[in-house]
Parts: sequence; structure tokens; C-alpha cells
Amino acid sequence: MFVFIVRRIFQTIPVMFGVTLAVFLMMHFIPGDPARIMAGEAANPEQVEQMRENLGLNDPLHTQYLRFVTNAVRGDLGNSIRTSRPVTEEIFASRFGITVQLAVAGTVTTVFFGMLAGIVSATKKGSFTDISLMLVALLGLSMPNFWLGIMLIFFFSVNLGWLPVAGWGDFQHIILPAITLGLTGAAIVARMTRSSLLEVLDQDYIRTARAKGVSQRLVVYKHALRNALVPVVTVVGLQFGGLLGGAVITETIFAINGLGRLLIDSIRAHDFPMVQGSVLIFAMLFVFVNCLVDVAYRIINKRIELS
Repeated sequence: MFVFIVRRIFQTIPVMFGVTLAVFLMMHFIPGDPARIMAGEAANPEQVEQMRENLGLNDPLHTQYLRFVTNAVRGDLGNSIRTSRPVTEEIFASRFGITVQLAVAGTVTTVFFGMLAGIVSATKKGSFTDISLMLVALLGLSMPNFWLGIMLIFFFSVNLGWLPVAGWGDFQHIILPAITLGLTGAAIVARMTRSSLLEVLDQDYIRTARAKGVSQRLVVYKHALRNALVPVVTVVGLQFGGLLGGAVITETIFAINGLGRLLIDSIRAHDFPMVQGSVLIFAMLFVFVNCLVDVAYRIINKRIELS
């Protein structure tokens, strides 16, 4: 297991290289001059040119990229153009923890409601419950996050007054963002759980267990569900990346000062170091979760070889 984890970490190096290169080039080809932004609109051309020299923007692109990667390996992601504070300090002081909490809450929502709906639907195949749950799942797939978040605020915050409209603090603040973030993923997990569980329930060993008089509950939860979880875990791991992307929109809708909102504000201000640092952190989180998914395969099913 340890050798596999070490090997998996080394396999992420090319992925991270590709991410940093893509973000670096993308941020340098979009319109806007960070030197002009940092120097101010009233700065003359000489001051702007001096600022470009101080920021290292006059160096060739490959030199700037190598400097960025070298500093990132040491944990130095540069200073924010807007605030002049270190990027790592801006990210990890408070923003990073909020985004992780939101992503975890969204994942819990996805797994709980998705697996529950999928199991119930599979065990009642063809019934009214099955059809109803799959229709709800289809509806969940059809609703974009920004529309769902606005509707939840309208009904539960504005009309009923049960939950806060925006902000971040106690448990009540996390309910609506978690539902907004996790509902689409729950619909995907529900459909995948149903499909995978139905396939397993049709296997010979399941029919043998039923012929021996094993109860339906034990057949589903002890014999079938464990083998049906492998593709579901894969979907959940991929959904986590979607949750991180969805957090950018969700944090903006609910005025949550997380990493996603920081990224949006930095893009608007052409704050290149902050955008590069934020995207790099998002990518590292996604790669880390996918490593956990690979390890979870072996935990769920001992017959899977980590080779």
C-alpha cells in the first residue's frame, strides 16, 4: 500500500506540470496589463515600465514560468497584485478552510442522498418509487447550480426565513450551499448506484444467497452493495472536482469568502499570481482526492490489486 501511494504521488507530477503550464500561459494571453493595474491609472508610461521590470514581466515567458514553478515548489506563490500580501497567506489564512468545508459538505450531501435514492430505486425496480426517484434524479441533473442556489434562497431564506441568505458562520449557513453544491452530484450518484446495484443483484451468487434464505436486507447491504460501490466511488471522486468548480459559483451566490470567490475576484482584477496560486491549490486538491479514491478501491474490495 505504501509503495502504491508513493508511486501514485510521483504520477501526479506530470499532471501538476501540465496544470501550471496551462494556467500560466492562459493568464498571460488574456487582455489586461498587471503592471498598469498595480501602478494605477494615473501612472505615466515610465512608471508602468518600471513596475513591469519589478514584476519580472519583461523576462521571456519560459524564464517567468521556471521562476514560478521553482518558487511554487518552495511554497512561495508570489505576492498578490491587489493587496501586496503573499498569495499563500491570502489563501490559507481563512479562504482555504471554508472551501474545503463547503466541498466536504457538498460531497456528504452527494453521497448520502445519491446512494440512498439509488439503493431504494434498485431494490424497488419498476415500481412507482423507482420511477419517481429517477425522475427526481433527472430533474436534479437538469438544474444548474446558480439557478438552484437562487431558488433555495428565494424559498427558504426570503419567503420562509428559515435559513440565512448569505455569509458563513454556524451550521445554518452551510445547509443551502451544501444542497446547491451536492444536488447535481447526488442525481448522478443515484443513477450510477441503481445501475451498478441492479447489475450485481443479477449475479449468480446473489441468487444463491436468496435461495439459501438470506434476508433481502443482508443480500443488499452485505453481499451486493460492497461490490456495487467500486464504480460509484469512481464517480464520487470525479464529482469532487466538479464540486470544487461549482464552489466558485456557489460561493459567489451565497457571498461566501472562500477560495472560489477569491479566484473570481482575482480574475476580474487580473491578479495573475493569485489566480495561478488558487488554480494550483484546486488542482492539488483534486489530485489528492483521486489518490484517495484509488486507495478506497482496495478497502472496498480486497481482491483489487494496487499495481
